[in-house]
Amino acid sequence: MTETEIRQRVVTTAKKYIGCKEQDGSHRQFIDRYNSFQPLPRNHRMTYTAAWCATFVSAIAIECGLTDVIPVECGCGYMISRYKALGLWREDENYTPKAGDVIFYDWDDGKDFATSDDIGSPEHVGIVTGATCGIISVIEGNKADAVAFRTVQFNGRYIRGYGLPDYSSKATVEVQPAPKPKTIPKCPYAEPTKALQRGSSCNGVRWVQWHLNQTGEKLKVDGSFGALTKAAVLRFQRTKKLTQDGVVGAKTRAALKKAVR
Repeated sequence: MTETEIRQRVVTTAKKYIGCKEQDGSHRQFIDRYNSFQPLPRNHRMTYTAAWCATFVSAIAIECGLTDVIPVECGCGYMISRYKALGLWREDENYTPKAGDVIFYDWDDGKDFATSDDIGSPEHVGIVTGATCGIISVIEGNKADAVAFRTVQFNGRYIRGYGLPDYSSKATVEVQPAPKPKTIPKCPYAEPTKALQRGSSCNGVRWVQWHLNQTGEKLKVDGSFGALTKAAVLRFQRTKKLTQDGVVGAKTRAALKKAVR
């Protein structure tokens, strides 16, 4: 999988739990998954009544088999410490996140949030699903006691920072660059307006010779329609299933132009 595909798998996995909530007990699956993880971080077991936003992110990491790049923790502060230890913490609220990045919040962020760096205690966390046009979309566990979406502005108030899982280290397929568009060569000679054949001598013959060379021939572009040029024309006409008369008329000229495009 490519890095992009891995990121999308994390997002897709998180999205399938939209609507799970405390009210009906469906959130308990995240607690159970977290508590079954070994070794259990700090040997601390989660309860069904504790805040479970970090537990939700950890449960997604466990389900996706990405616990080596998405630190497993049930506390936001402890999770940030683990990102820092891995060198995967981004202390930059103005950062443009990617799908699969982990966003942390501090509800006590000050009114000067746009010009200052919030270094307060994190109180909530979610998984970024996308970012465009100045808006960040996030999926969170324990948002109003449920798994739900949230949107925040770039460099918005309450953003504490970002954990950046090293998804590239898990990629098994490299993205191949798009092939460069074929450069169509431009003939420096004017296209002839009349039929040419052996014995012709003009710039129109150079046009024919130049085009034949683009198809693999190695003619001298001298404007003289001799035996070698005629032989090349016959080979080309045979390849293109044209009348093999050695004469370069309208149909042969059209085929030559098409072969060079």
